Amino acid sequence: MKNDSPATTSAATDPGASRRRFIRTAALAGGAAMLGAPHIRNAEAAEGQTWKIQTTWDAGTTGYTLFEEWCNGFQEVSGGELTLKPFPAKAVAADNNALFEAVKTGVLQAMNPFTLYWAGKIPATVFLSSYPVGPDQPAQWDTLFYGLGMLEMAREIFAKQGMHYVGPIQHDANIIHSKKPVTSLADFNGLKLRVPGGMVSEVFQAFGASTVAMPGSDIFPALEKGTIDAADYVGPAVNWDLGFGQVTQYILFGPPGMMSLYQPVDLMDLTVNMGAWKRLSPKLQQFVEEQVKAYSIKHYVTIQRKNIEALHKFKEAGSEVSRLSWDDVAEFRRKAVPIWFNWARKDEDAKRVFRLQLDYMMSDLLGYVTAKDLEGQSLDG
Repeated sequence: MKNDSPATTSAATDPGASRRRFIRTAALAGGAAMLGAPHIRNAEAAEGQTWKIQTTWDAGTTGYTLFEEWCNGFQEVSGGELTLKPFPAKAVAADNNALFEAVKTGVLQAMNPFTLYWAGKIPATVFLSSYPVGPDQPAQWDTLFYGLGMLEMAREIFAKQGMHYVGPIQHDANIIHSKKPVTSLADFNGLKLRVPGGMVSEVFQAFGASTVAMPGSDIFPALEKGTIDAADYVGPAVNWDLGFGQVTQYILFGPPGMMSLYQPVDLMDLTVNMGAWKRLSPKLQQFVEEQVKAYSIKHYVTIQRKNIEALHKFKEAGSEVSRLSWDDVAEFRRKAVPIWFNWARKDEDAKRVFRLQLDYMMSDLLGYVTAKDLEGQSLDG
Protein backbone atom coordinates (compact mmCIF):
# COMPACT_ATOMS: atom_id res chain seq x y z
CA MET A 1 0.00 0.00 0.00
CA LYS A 2 1.21 3.55 -0.71
CA ASN A 3 3.33 5.27 1.93
CA ASP A 4 1.94 8.68 2.96
CA SER A 5 5.29 9.90 4.34
CA PRO A 6 7.25 12.53 2.41
CA ALA A 7 9.73 11.13 -0.08
CA THR A 8 12.62 12.67 1.85
CA THR A 9 11.80 10.80 5.10
CA SER A 10 14.48 8.25 6.02
CA ALA A 11 14.80 5.46 8.58
CA ALA A 12 16.83 7.83 10.69
CA THR A 13 13.98 10.37 10.98
CA ASP A 14 11.14 7.84 10.89
CA PRO A 15 11.82 4.90 13.30
CA GLY A 16 8.75 3.11 11.99
CA ALA A 17 10.14 2.98 8.47
CA SER A 18 12.81 0.39 9.25
CA ARG A 19 10.27 -1.76 11.09
CA ARG A 20 7.84 -1.68 8.17
CA ARG A 21 10.67 -2.52 5.80
CA PHE A 22 11.65 -5.46 8.03
CA ILE A 23 8.08 -6.84 8.04
CA ARG A 24 7.88 -6.66 4.24
CA THR A 25 11.29 -8.28 3.78
CA ALA A 26 10.61 -11.04 6.30
CA ALA A 27 7.29 -11.90 4.72
CA LEU A 28 8.74 -12.16 1.23
CA ALA A 29 11.82 -14.07 2.32
CA GLY A 30 10.04 -16.51 4.60
CA GLY A 31 6.92 -17.21 2.57
CA ALA A 32 4.82 -16.01 5.51
CA ALA A 33 1.06 -15.77 5.32
CA MET A 34 1.20 -12.02 5.95
CA LEU A 35 2.55 -9.39 3.60
CA GLY A 36 3.95 -5.99 4.60
CA ALA A 37 1.80 -3.60 6.59
CA PRO A 38 0.33 -0.50 4.98
CA HIS A 39 1.57 2.88 6.23
CA ILE A 40 -1.23 4.74 8.00
CA ARG A 41 -1.43 7.59 10.49
CA ASN A 42 -2.10 6.87 14.15
CA ALA A 43 -5.50 8.58 13.97
CA GLU A 44 -6.52 6.24 11.18
CA ALA A 45 -5.32 3.24 13.18
CA ALA A 46 -7.48 4.31 16.10
CA GLU A 47 -10.49 4.16 13.81
CA GLY A 48 -9.71 0.65 12.56
CA GLN A 49 -12.49 -1.81 11.83
CA THR A 50 -13.09 -5.25 13.34
CA TRP A 51 -14.51 -8.23 11.47
CA LYS A 52 -15.97 -11.25 13.20
CA ILE A 53 -15.09 -14.16 10.93
CA GLN A 54 -16.11 -17.81 11.30
CA THR A 55 -14.41 -20.71 9.57
CA THR A 56 -15.71 -24.20 8.90
CA TRP A 57 -12.59 -25.66 10.56
CA ASP A 58 -13.28 -27.26 13.93
CA ALA A 59 -11.44 -25.92 16.96
CA GLY A 60 -8.29 -27.86 17.79
CA THR A 61 -7.55 -28.96 14.23
CA THR A 62 -4.51 -28.07 12.14
CA GLY A 63 -6.78 -26.04 9.85
CA TYR A 64 -8.18 -23.93 12.67
CA THR A 65 -4.77 -23.32 14.21
CA LEU A 66 -3.53 -21.89 10.91
CA PHE A 67 -6.68 -19.81 10.47
CA GLU A 68 -6.50 -18.42 14.02
CA GLU A 69 -2.83 -17.47 13.64
CA TRP A 70 -3.58 -15.65 10.39
CA CYS A 71 -6.47 -13.73 11.89
CA ASN A 72 -4.60 -12.85 15.08
CA GLY A 73 -1.74 -11.32 13.10
CA PHE A 74 -3.91 -9.18 10.88
CA GLN A 75 -4.23 -6.15 13.15
CA GLU A 76 -0.48 -5.66 13.26
CA VAL A 77 0.22 -6.15 9.58
CA SER A 78 -2.64 -3.81 8.62
CA GLY A 79 -1.22 -1.14 10.88
CA GLY A 80 -4.35 -1.27 13.01
CA GLU A 81 -6.76 -0.61 10.16
CA LEU A 82 -8.40 -4.04 10.28
CA THR A 83 -8.74 -6.62 13.05
CA LEU A 84 -10.02 -10.14 12.36
CA LYS A 85 -11.70 -11.89 15.30
CA PRO A 86 -11.71 -15.64 14.49
CA PHE A 87 -14.34 -18.21 15.44
CA PRO A 88 -14.27 -21.98 14.81
CA ALA A 89 -17.11 -23.98 13.25
CA LYS A 90 -20.47 -23.61 15.04
CA ALA A 91 -19.19 -20.92 17.43
CA VAL A 92 -21.54 -18.19 16.17
CA ALA A 93 -23.50 -19.79 13.33
CA ALA A 94 -24.61 -23.30 14.28
CA ASP A 95 -24.50 -24.84 10.80
CA ASN A 96 -23.60 -24.05 7.20
CA ASN A 97 -26.96 -22.50 6.30
CA ALA A 98 -26.78 -20.29 9.38
CA LEU A 99 -23.22 -19.30 8.47
CA PHE A 100 -24.25 -18.19 5.00
CA GLU A 101 -27.13 -16.12 6.36
CA ALA A 102 -25.02 -14.66 9.17
CA VAL A 103 -22.55 -13.19 6.68
CA LYS A 104 -25.26 -12.12 4.26
CA THR A 105 -27.12 -10.20 6.98
CA GLY A 106 -24.00 -8.83 8.70
CA VAL A 107 -24.18 -10.79 11.96
CA LEU A 108 -20.71 -11.95 10.91
CA GLN A 109 -18.62 -9.75 8.67
CA ALA A 110 -16.85 -12.61 6.92
CA MET A 111 -16.48 -16.38 6.62
CA ASN A 112 -13.87 -18.94 5.62
CA PRO A 113 -15.94 -21.85 4.26
CA PHE A 114 -15.50 -24.71 1.83
CA THR A 115 -16.93 -23.02 -1.27
CA LEU A 116 -18.70 -26.20 -2.36
CA TYR A 117 -21.06 -25.98 0.62
CA TRP A 118 -23.25 -23.43 -1.19
CA ALA A 119 -24.16 -25.69 -4.12
CA GLY A 120 -27.81 -25.80 -3.02
CA LYS A 121 -28.03 -22.00 -2.89
CA ILE A 122 -25.61 -21.10 -5.69
CA PRO A 123 -25.22 -23.94 -8.26
CA ALA A 124 -22.14 -22.30 -9.78
CA THR A 125 -20.17 -22.96 -6.59
CA VAL A 126 -19.81 -26.63 -7.56
CA PHE A 127 -17.47 -25.28 -10.25
CA LEU A 128 -15.64 -22.85 -7.93
CA SER A 129 -13.97 -25.77 -6.16
CA SER A 130 -12.84 -29.07 -7.59
CA TYR A 131 -15.40 -31.64 -8.63
CA PRO A 132 -15.20 -35.30 -9.71
CA VAL A 133 -12.33 -35.80 -12.18
CA GLY A 134 -12.23 -32.13 -13.15
CA PRO A 135 -9.02 -30.05 -12.96
CA ASP A 136 -6.95 -31.85 -10.34
CA GLN A 137 -3.89 -29.71 -9.57
CA PRO A 138 -3.78 -26.60 -7.34
CA ALA A 139 -1.91 -24.62 -10.00
CA GLN A 140 -4.73 -25.26 -12.48
CA TRP A 141 -7.22 -23.67 -10.11
CA ASP A 142 -4.99 -20.67 -9.47
CA THR A 143 -4.70 -20.32 -13.25
CA LEU A 144 -8.48 -20.40 -13.65
CA PHE A 145 -9.01 -17.81 -10.93
CA TYR A 146 -6.12 -15.45 -11.47
CA GLY A 147 -5.28 -15.99 -15.14
CA LEU A 148 -8.47 -16.90 -16.98
CA GLY A 149 -11.07 -14.64 -15.37
CA MET A 150 -12.85 -16.99 -12.95
CA LEU A 151 -12.22 -14.68 -9.98
CA GLU A 152 -14.26 -11.93 -11.61
CA MET A 153 -17.02 -14.43 -12.33
CA ALA A 154 -17.05 -15.58 -8.71
CA ARG A 155 -17.29 -12.01 -7.45
CA GLU A 156 -20.19 -11.23 -9.75
CA ILE A 157 -22.01 -14.37 -8.57
CA PHE A 158 -21.55 -13.66 -4.85
CA ALA A 159 -22.42 -9.98 -5.28
CA LYS A 160 -25.96 -11.12 -6.11
CA GLN A 161 -26.10 -12.51 -2.56
CA GLY A 162 -24.85 -9.30 -0.97
CA MET A 163 -21.35 -10.69 -0.45
CA HIS A 164 -17.87 -10.10 -1.82
CA TYR A 165 -15.81 -13.16 -2.77
CA VAL A 166 -12.25 -12.05 -1.93
CA GLY A 167 -10.43 -15.11 -3.25
CA PRO A 168 -9.82 -18.86 -3.08
CA ILE A 169 -7.77 -20.44 -0.30
CA GLN A 170 -5.91 -23.61 -1.21
CA HIS A 171 -6.27 -26.34 1.34
CA ASP A 172 -5.95 -29.99 0.27
CA ALA A 173 -7.49 -32.96 -1.47
CA ASN A 174 -10.21 -35.03 0.20
CA ILE A 175 -9.78 -38.70 1.05
CA ILE A 176 -12.07 -41.49 2.26
CA HIS A 177 -11.77 -43.31 5.58
CA SER A 178 -13.77 -46.52 5.94
CA LYS A 179 -14.55 -49.22 8.46
CA LYS A 180 -14.25 -51.93 5.81
CA PRO A 181 -11.94 -52.27 2.77
CA VAL A 182 -12.68 -50.18 -0.32
CA THR A 183 -10.27 -51.03 -3.12
CA SER A 184 -12.32 -50.47 -6.28
CA LEU A 185 -15.33 -48.52 -7.51
CA ALA A 186 -17.43 -51.69 -7.17
CA ASP A 187 -16.92 -51.55 -3.40
CA PHE A 188 -19.02 -48.38 -3.20
CA ASN A 189 -22.15 -50.32 -4.05
CA GLY A 190 -24.31 -50.34 -0.90
CA LEU A 191 -21.74 -48.35 1.13
CA LYS A 192 -23.17 -45.77 3.58
CA LEU A 193 -20.91 -42.82 2.76
CA ARG A 194 -20.61 -39.29 4.09
CA VAL A 195 -19.89 -36.77 1.32
CA PRO A 196 -20.44 -32.99 1.05
CA GLY A 197 -23.51 -33.30 -1.17
CA GLY A 198 -24.08 -31.76 -4.59
CA MET A 199 -22.28 -33.20 -7.57
CA VAL A 200 -19.96 -35.37 -5.48
CA SER A 201 -22.91 -37.11 -3.89
CA GLU A 202 -24.57 -37.76 -7.25
CA VAL A 203 -21.47 -39.37 -8.76
CA PHE A 204 -21.05 -41.75 -5.82
CA GLN A 205 -24.75 -42.58 -6.01
CA ALA A 206 -24.14 -43.58 -9.63
CA PHE A 207 -21.83 -46.28 -8.25
CA GLY A 208 -24.46 -47.49 -5.79
CA ALA A 209 -23.38 -45.66 -2.63
CA SER A 210 -25.94 -44.45 -0.11
CA THR A 211 -24.77 -40.91 0.61
CA VAL A 212 -25.40 -38.50 3.46
CA ALA A 213 -24.14 -34.96 4.05
CA MET A 214 -22.95 -33.83 7.47
CA PRO A 215 -20.40 -31.34 8.87
CA GLY A 216 -16.92 -32.48 9.76
CA SER A 217 -17.54 -32.42 13.51
CA ASP A 218 -20.38 -34.96 13.14
CA ILE A 219 -18.36 -37.54 11.23
CA PHE A 220 -16.54 -39.17 14.15
CA PRO A 221 -19.69 -40.05 16.14
CA ALA A 222 -21.44 -41.27 12.97
CA LEU A 223 -18.55 -43.62 12.21
CA GLU A 224 -18.30 -44.70 15.84
CA LYS A 225 -22.01 -45.57 16.02
CA GLY A 226 -22.02 -47.26 12.60
CA THR A 227 -24.50 -44.76 11.17
CA ILE A 228 -22.14 -44.59 8.20
CA ASP A 229 -19.59 -47.09 6.86
CA ALA A 230 -17.19 -44.54 5.43
CA ALA A 231 -16.59 -40.81 5.22
CA ASP A 232 -14.99 -38.44 2.83
CA TYR A 233 -13.43 -35.45 4.51
CA VAL A 234 -10.21 -33.52 4.08
CA GLY A 235 -6.63 -34.84 4.21
CA PRO A 236 -4.73 -36.92 6.79
CA ALA A 237 -3.65 -34.00 9.01
CA VAL A 238 -7.08 -32.70 9.96
CA ASN A 239 -8.67 -36.15 9.83
CA TRP A 240 -6.14 -37.36 12.39
CA ASP A 241 -6.99 -34.37 14.58
CA LEU A 242 -10.66 -35.38 14.36
CA GLY A 243 -9.90 -38.91 15.56
CA PHE A 244 -10.73 -40.86 12.41
CA GLY A 245 -7.91 -43.30 13.16
CA GLN A 246 -9.82 -44.48 16.22
CA VAL A 247 -12.98 -45.47 14.34
CA THR A 248 -11.78 -46.59 10.89
CA GLN A 249 -9.10 -48.93 9.59
CA TYR A 250 -8.88 -48.12 5.87
CA ILE A 251 -7.90 -45.06 3.81
CA LEU A 252 -8.60 -44.67 0.10
CA PHE A 253 -6.60 -42.53 -2.33
CA GLY A 254 -6.73 -42.14 -6.08
CA PRO A 255 -3.96 -43.55 -8.33
CA PRO A 256 -0.34 -42.57 -7.65
CA GLY A 257 0.01 -38.80 -7.88
CA MET A 258 -3.70 -38.20 -7.33
CA MET A 259 -4.92 -38.15 -3.75
CA SER A 260 -8.57 -37.95 -4.77
CA LEU A 261 -10.74 -38.54 -7.84
CA TYR A 262 -13.76 -36.69 -6.58
CA GLN A 263 -12.31 -33.59 -4.84
CA PRO A 264 -8.63 -33.31 -5.67
CA VAL A 265 -8.43 -29.56 -4.91
CA ASP A 266 -11.06 -28.81 -2.27
CA LEU A 267 -10.96 -25.01 -2.16
CA MET A 268 -11.92 -22.78 0.71
CA ASP A 269 -12.34 -19.03 0.37
CA LEU A 270 -12.73 -15.73 2.17
CA THR A 271 -16.17 -14.21 1.61
CA VAL A 272 -17.16 -10.87 3.15
CA ASN A 273 -20.45 -9.11 3.78
CA MET A 274 -20.73 -6.52 1.01
CA GLY A 275 -21.37 -3.64 3.40
CA ALA A 276 -18.29 -4.52 5.45
CA TRP A 277 -16.22 -4.79 2.29
CA LYS A 278 -17.33 -1.40 0.97
CA ARG A 279 -16.43 0.26 4.26
CA LEU A 280 -12.78 -0.52 3.54
CA SER A 281 -10.74 1.96 1.55
CA PRO A 282 -9.66 0.80 -1.93
CA LYS A 283 -6.08 0.50 -0.65
CA LEU A 284 -7.14 -1.68 2.26
CA GLN A 285 -9.32 -3.82 -0.02
CA GLN A 286 -6.29 -4.48 -2.19
CA PHE A 287 -4.25 -5.26 0.92
CA VAL A 288 -6.81 -7.84 2.10
CA GLU A 289 -6.75 -9.48 -1.34
CA GLU A 290 -2.96 -9.74 -1.15
CA GLN A 291 -3.16 -11.29 2.31
CA VAL A 292 -5.61 -13.93 1.11
CA LYS A 293 -3.26 -14.93 -1.72
CA ALA A 294 -0.34 -15.20 0.71
CA TYR A 295 -2.40 -17.11 3.27
CA SER A 296 -3.54 -19.55 0.59
CA ILE A 297 0.06 -20.58 -0.04
CA LYS A 298 0.93 -20.80 3.66
CA HIS A 299 -2.25 -22.76 4.41
CA TYR A 300 -1.66 -25.25 1.60
CA VAL A 301 2.02 -26.03 2.15
CA THR A 302 1.68 -26.29 5.92
CA ILE A 303 -1.18 -28.77 5.64
CA GLN A 304 0.79 -30.83 3.11
CA ARG A 305 3.68 -31.09 5.56
CA LYS A 306 1.28 -32.04 8.36
CA ASN A 307 -0.31 -34.63 6.04
CA ILE A 308 2.98 -36.48 5.73
CA GLU A 309 3.36 -36.60 9.51
CA ALA A 310 -0.26 -37.63 10.06
CA LEU A 311 -0.21 -40.44 7.51
CA HIS A 312 2.66 -42.05 9.44
CA LYS A 313 0.49 -41.83 12.57
CA PHE A 314 -2.44 -43.47 10.81
CA LYS A 315 -0.27 -46.35 9.64
CA GLU A 316 1.29 -46.79 13.07
CA ALA A 317 -2.24 -46.97 14.47
CA GLY A 318 -3.07 -49.79 12.04
CA SER A 319 -4.72 -48.01 9.11
CA GLU A 320 -4.25 -49.58 5.68
CA VAL A 321 -3.95 -47.45 2.52
CA SER A 322 -5.50 -48.53 -0.80
CA ARG A 323 -5.46 -46.81 -4.18
CA LEU A 324 -7.88 -46.74 -7.05
CA SER A 325 -6.53 -47.47 -10.55
CA TRP A 326 -6.24 -45.39 -13.69
CA ASP A 327 -9.00 -47.55 -15.15
CA ASP A 328 -11.13 -46.35 -12.25
CA VAL A 329 -10.35 -42.75 -13.26
CA ALA A 330 -11.71 -43.38 -16.77
CA GLU A 331 -14.85 -45.03 -15.39
CA PHE A 332 -15.33 -42.27 -12.84
CA ARG A 333 -15.13 -39.66 -15.62
CA ARG A 334 -17.60 -41.59 -17.75
CA LYS A 335 -20.15 -41.44 -14.94
CA ALA A 336 -19.27 -37.86 -13.98
CA VAL A 337 -19.50 -36.11 -17.36
CA PRO A 338 -23.32 -36.20 -17.66
CA ILE A 339 -23.55 -34.94 -14.06
CA TRP A 340 -21.17 -32.07 -14.91
CA PHE A 341 -23.57 -30.96 -17.62
CA ASN A 342 -26.66 -31.38 -15.44
CA TRP A 343 -25.19 -29.01 -12.89
CA ALA A 344 -23.99 -26.56 -15.53
CA ARG A 345 -27.53 -26.29 -16.87
CA LYS A 346 -28.96 -25.29 -13.48
CA ASP A 347 -28.44 -21.59 -14.19
CA GLU A 348 -26.53 -19.20 -16.43
CA ASP A 349 -23.78 -18.55 -13.86
CA ALA A 350 -23.02 -22.25 -13.50
CA LYS A 351 -23.02 -22.59 -17.27
CA ARG A 352 -20.51 -19.83 -17.95
CA VAL A 353 -18.10 -20.95 -15.21
CA PHE A 354 -18.23 -24.54 -16.43
CA ARG A 355 -17.74 -23.50 -20.06
CA LEU A 356 -14.51 -21.72 -19.07
CA GLN A 357 -13.27 -24.86 -17.31
CA LEU A 358 -14.36 -27.18 -20.08
CA ASP A 359 -12.37 -25.19 -22.64
CA TYR A 360 -9.36 -25.41 -20.33
CA MET A 361 -9.73 -29.17 -19.78
CA MET A 362 -10.09 -29.78 -23.52
CA SER A 363 -7.06 -27.70 -24.42
CA ASP A 364 -3.84 -29.47 -25.38
CA LEU A 365 -2.30 -28.08 -22.19
CA LEU A 366 -4.42 -30.48 -20.13
CA GLY A 367 -6.09 -32.92 -22.51
CA TYR A 368 -8.38 -34.22 -19.75
CA VAL A 369 -11.47 -34.32 -21.93
CA THR A 370 -12.00 -35.10 -25.61
CA ALA A 371 -14.91 -34.55 -27.95
CA LYS A 372 -15.67 -38.26 -27.71
CA ASP A 373 -16.06 -37.95 -23.92
CA LEU A 374 -18.76 -35.32 -24.49
CA GLU A 375 -20.87 -37.14 -27.07
CA GLY A 376 -24.57 -36.63 -26.36
CA GLN A 377 -23.94 -33.78 -23.91
CA SER A 378 -25.08 -30.19 -24.37
CA LEU A 379 -25.20 -27.01 -22.30
CA ASP A 380 -28.48 -26.08 -23.97
CA GLY A 381 -31.93 -27.30 -22.93
